[in-house]
Amino acid sequence: MLLEFKTSNYKSFKEELCLSLIPAPKQKGLDYSILQTKIGQKKYKGLNSTVIYGPNACGKTNIIGSMDTFKSIVLRGNIRNEDTKNMPNAAANALELIPNNLDTEVAPVTFSIKFIEAETLIEYSISAELGKFLEIDYPRKIVSEVLIINEELIFSRNENLEFGALNNIKDYLVNAFEKNSASAMSLSSSNLNKEELFLMNGFKTMFSSKLVSLIANWFDNKFMVIYRADALHLVRKFTDPKKESIYIEKTLNEAANQFGINSNALGYVFDGDKKEAKLCSLFKRGSKSTAIPAEIFESYGTIRFVNLFPLVVNALLNGGTLVIDEFDASIHPMALMSIINIFHNDDINIHNAQLIFNTHNPIFLNANLFRRDEIRFVERDDDSHHSISYALSDFGTAGAGGVRKSDDYMKNYFVDRYGAIKDIDFTPIFESLLNGQKEV
Repeated sequence: MLLEFKTSNYKSFKEELCLSLIPAPKQKGLDYSILQTKIGQKKYKGLNSTVIYGPNACGKTNIIGSMDTFKSIVLRGNIRNEDTKNMPNAAANALELIPNNLDTEVAPVTFSIKFIEAETLIEYSISAELGKFLEIDYPRKIVSEVLIINEELIFSRNENLEFGALNNIKDYLVNAFEKNSASAMSLSSSNLNKEELFLMNGFKTMFSSKLVSLIANWFDNKFMVIYRADALHLVRKFTDPKKESIYIEKTLNEAANQFGINSNALGYVFDGDKKEAKLCSLFKRGSKSTAIPAEIFESYGTIRFVNLFPLVVNALLNGGTLVIDEFDASIHPMALMSIINIFHNDDINIHNAQLIFNTHNPIFLNANLFRRDEIRFVERDDDSHHSISYALSDFGTAGAGGVRKSDDYMKNYFVDRYGAIKDIDFTPIFESLLNGQKEV
């Protein structure tokens, strides 16, 4: 369960962005949006959804991009560029794209995350110097790195490496650690690599591969960040596929039929020796079925839904945090409402799954659907080009600028009560074009 994510100097977010999923105080109603878990005798609460609004090019996608980039850095364990260039988020591969492009001086990029996994509260942060924007040859280095478990410091890396309450993770430590603790600390301190995360390298090897595995598995399998959802292509693999076989998934077809398909069914077809299957539209012809590539016959919205739905299922079954850019693109609002309501359903969302997405669709600005602390806005200053983000709950409830649960959120947003909206008028452009034509 994600509780908080922070970043600074990531593209347009020059100052610190804090995306908090910890319920704001004094917010009443919609208790189904509150997730709760217990660690020892202490209870922790988290929001199960967040919707992000703002005009085009304000920085909404940068929030999701920063999460995706941090995830990529953690899983590869260093701040070197990734050789593979097949990800839609270029900044996750080429880190010189991260620093704010207007900076004239080098400033560190920071990432911080707080989440709960396996009844363990994990807080991990890094700060790194990557140079200035597009400065490819800058000698990168980790400035700081901190790991905190159950509110106790485990290690802190700055100029030196310091260790805290290792007894707090004694069940995770490698065998015979107590006998070799002094040498492990000394060896790890003297062998720090300025471009490598201590967590994923020295700490994993000499202190606790079990704890690092817990953290890495959460990042890899439960922190499901989808950058550029319009480019999402789900690859299906089967362990022992048969040549020229068709695999039909019952759950996916039931959902697709509710959503709307143009064929009799959808299936994954193998042709040749590849283990990757191709999504196809299936047509019954007597006792036989004919298959053609789904992208030829189905609508773009259907393809997007079919690629997205298994991720929703995965999140709900495994308690994942699903973060999606442009969640609503090409998908009907009724289908989106159903997915959101499932995340809000305490009888179905029993594993504390979460949904975070950005959108331009105003129908979600509804006090009966989202709490004020679940609705966030992003706006960018036209002069500095810096982005900021804030929640509807930040306005408070008192005074002329207060926001109350009884307010019409959608109406107030479009009359610029909350900011994060831009007045757009293309009329002068076309008037100029028409005047130009007359002159000619």
